[in-house]
Amino acid sequence: MLDNFFKFKENGTDFKTEIIAGITTFLAMAYILGVNPVILADGGMPATGVLFATAVASGIACIIMGLVAKYPVGLAPGMGLNALFTYTIILTMGNTWETALAAVFISSIIFLIITISGLREAILNIIPLDLKLGIGAAIGFFLAFLGLKGAGIIVADPSTFVSMGNLMAAPALLALIGVIITLILYVREFPAAVFVGLVVTAVIGLIFTALGFGTGDILMPTVPSQFITTNFDLSLFGGFVKGFGQLFTNIPNLIMMLFSLVFVTFFDTTGTLMALGRQCGFIDEKGQAVGIENAFLADAVGGIIGAIFGTSTVTAYVESATGIGLGGKTGLTAIVTGILFILSIFFTPLILALFTSPVTCAALVIVGILMIVQLKEVQWDSLIVAASVFMTIIMMILTYSISLGIAWGFVVYAIASLASGKTKELSWGIWVLVIVFVIYLFFGL
Repeated sequence: MLDNFFKFKENGTDFKTEIIAGITTFLAMAYILGVNPVILADGGMPATGVLFATAVASGIACIIMGLVAKYPVGLAPGMGLNALFTYTIILTMGNTWETALAAVFISSIIFLIITISGLREAILNIIPLDLKLGIGAAIGFFLAFLGLKGAGIIVADPSTFVSMGNLMAAPALLALIGVIITLILYVREFPAAVFVGLVVTAVIGLIFTALGFGTGDILMPTVPSQFITTNFDLSLFGGFVKGFGQLFTNIPNLIMMLFSLVFVTFFDTTGTLMALGRQCGFIDEKGQAVGIENAFLADAVGGIIGAIFGTSTVTAYVESATGIGLGGKTGLTAIVTGILFILSIFFTPLILALFTSPVTCAALVIVGILMIVQLKEVQWDSLIVAASVFMTIIMMILTYSISLGIAWGFVVYAIASLASGKTKELSWGIWVLVIVFVIYLFFGL
């Protein structure tokens, strides 16, 4: 029955592979259970309520993605979007968290309309193939950077902005060991190399901590005193309804909030889903992602679910590439990830204690390596393509933003095309996007 529904054989996968891929995707995304409550709590929201909303909304959204789109993509409150939610919409613009949730709800409805109307897919289809390849590779570099930064291998530096951290510090050393182990397993074509690397790294981290190396560091794996805890804080459920009163009292404020949320969500998630679709091999002869319209639909519905339960915009996660890298090719991967998010309500202490940033670093780095392989298909002999792909990659990393990386890539592509006299090859849709991106880059949101 499962084979008929998910088409395992047709997609070159099997039940076991999908289960392992789903578990791995969840472990790569599980950090959001600890990070999201901290960020949203700065906006005045109860951390326990945010944790419950994060787990349940993510779980439901993942299951919808698996059943409707059959894409192996996990969803959860987006990093960057949660910062926009708290530090811009609530703290800078002076809105209550209820109002911010109402804005997320409406922006998600708008996002759903854009998706159903076909506008989202139409915009995707006008993006040149080389830029699509560049965006996918850029996300691979971005993933690796996230992993290295989270483990302390790459750190901030007042003189050079970034630098290499102390490799003898426990978290950095553990992450480095994990990367080496996982790389060896992958090169040796060991089954489920990334997942096994995660588990082995977590065990080594426990041994480090037990021996007193890195003890007390919150990044090091530990055995929690309480394995199981129940967290059913429903205080945020439906809270967005209370925010409608203030939401419409200041129209310019409302427009700014909605534009910010829709814009960032659109290009972050569209770029992510496009890259993940390519990694899965869901590409037709024209280079378009097959079935991505249903993935867009599930993604849009996920944002609505997040607002209802009381969290910032739920969106597709680039960390899904870890499960895809293990061979996950169907919606069962996303369903397994969703079930684990819901079950995490009971096992949050254990998950957060074991699978910390140094442990998941290896998965992000290895998957990043796999995603940049598509650069071999880029037309490097074209300076227009080379310049735009280069700027997409470097600016996505340095600005710490998928949408900003995409914006730079488009603008440079247009400038280079103008300089070479090849503007006739660009559709009007490209120019509309370029104008939007120029406004985004120079005037902000």
